[in-house]
Amino acid sequence: MKFRIEKDTLGEVSIPNDKYWGAQTERSRANFKIGKPASMPSEIIMGFAYLKKAAAYTNCDLGVLSIEKRDAIATVCAEILEGKLNEHFPLVIWQTGSGTQSNMNVNEVIANRAQVINGLSIENDEPLIRANDDVNKSQSSNDSFPTAMHIASYKMLIECTIPAIEKLKTTIEQKSIQFKEVVKIGRTHLMDATPLTLGQELSGYVSQLNHGLKALKNTLPHLSEIALGGTAVGTGLNTPQGYDILVAEYISEFTGHSFTTAKNKFEAMAAHDAMVESHGALKQIAVSLNKIANDIRMLASGPRSGIGEILIPENEPGSSIMPGKVNPTQCEALTMVCAQIIGNDVAISVGGMQGHYELNVFKPMIAYNFLQSAELLSDACHSFDIHCAQGIEPNYKRINELLNNSLMLVTALNTKIGYYKAAEIAQTAHKNGTTLKEEAIRLGYLTAEEFDQWVKPENMV
Repeated sequence: MKFRIEKDTLGEVSIPNDKYWGAQTERSRANFKIGKPASMPSEIIMGFAYLKKAAAYTNCDLGVLSIEKRDAIATVCAEILEGKLNEHFPLVIWQTGSGTQSNMNVNEVIANRAQVINGLSIENDEPLIRANDDVNKSQSSNDSFPTAMHIASYKMLIECTIPAIEKLKTTIEQKSIQFKEVVKIGRTHLMDATPLTLGQELSGYVSQLNHGLKALKNTLPHLSEIALGGTAVGTGLNTPQGYDILVAEYISEFTGHSFTTAKNKFEAMAAHDAMVESHGALKQIAVSLNKIANDIRMLASGPRSGIGEILIPENEPGSSIMPGKVNPTQCEALTMVCAQIIGNDVAISVGGMQGHYELNVFKPMIAYNFLQSAELLSDACHSFDIHCAQGIEPNYKRINELLNNSLMLVTALNTKIGYYKAAEIAQTAHKNGTTLKEEAIRLGYLTAEEFDQWVKPENMV
């Protein structure tokens, strides 16, 4: 492999000749060999591409960057957004907490790639654009990295996560309407309770997801605020007048989503409460989905020795030793995703605490965990919807068997004969292995006709 020599403020560095990154990227590669490959998420790199292009246009409009340099930066940013330069972003998330090295990685790639596009040599010709002076103009890593975080996270939520959750919610809502007349036994404390319909049970899941989606959407305005324009500590040093507002307008134009300059850039750089807040809503949805998936797997348990009140799709063999076994694999996958998201929330919460004076220094970890959660939730909801929720059907025979065998139907007699006599009927029937009706008649508390008139599950929902 051939190498070239590049210099930074610490001296000379050897860099693979076929790569566009520069000295600071190479130093980070050498100094942070931590864990198995955990590259900076591509969404963050694309977030940088959007903001570097927007910064170039803004700087040009405000008279501090030439049109030639603007267009050179924009051309490379377009290539980054098309995924053509992915191999040139090798850095891991375990680096400086400000993300400075990834910011410089992007700056260097843009500068060197622009050099090549324009037929110039990286080693021998005068630079067309410079990584720090031109690509990074009016920026600091301290305001550009959190901006990339917000762009990436906002786009992921709007374009992937929220639509997937809404689709799953719609499927369950349709099922709740479809099964609104299917009367089944309810359960509290995992024990038999009074009846409800399968549709009512499913409607609870719909309500959970509605609340979670509302909470998540309520965090979006804060997440759409960007730090760019604050530079090193939030004061906006070295930016031209009006830069912060105009650059947000360009980012909005280029991404197709509405971004605004942060009302307080000191907060936007020193803390990441917007990320903590939004991920908290993702955690809330994960908690809801964990409950929903567990209920569905228990309701489908069996097929003969469990509850078995619903049928779910049989997608793959469930055992290497037990022939014919089928497992609720989509429920298992979804609940594992929920556990990961809840774990990520702890990491993000701890990361959010690491704002010291004017800078939070856990940015890469926060960004990585947030994007992982958002993507996992999107994919898991999509998979669960297609391969499980859409195929849910009632097991009518089993539902009726369990409903009619339940002792808690005796609750309908409370207002007729009183709680204590009703309890005596239930306890005696359970002890003797008889039916409620048999014991009610034997104890002399009501007639067969009265029992049939008063104990009707369909009237108890």
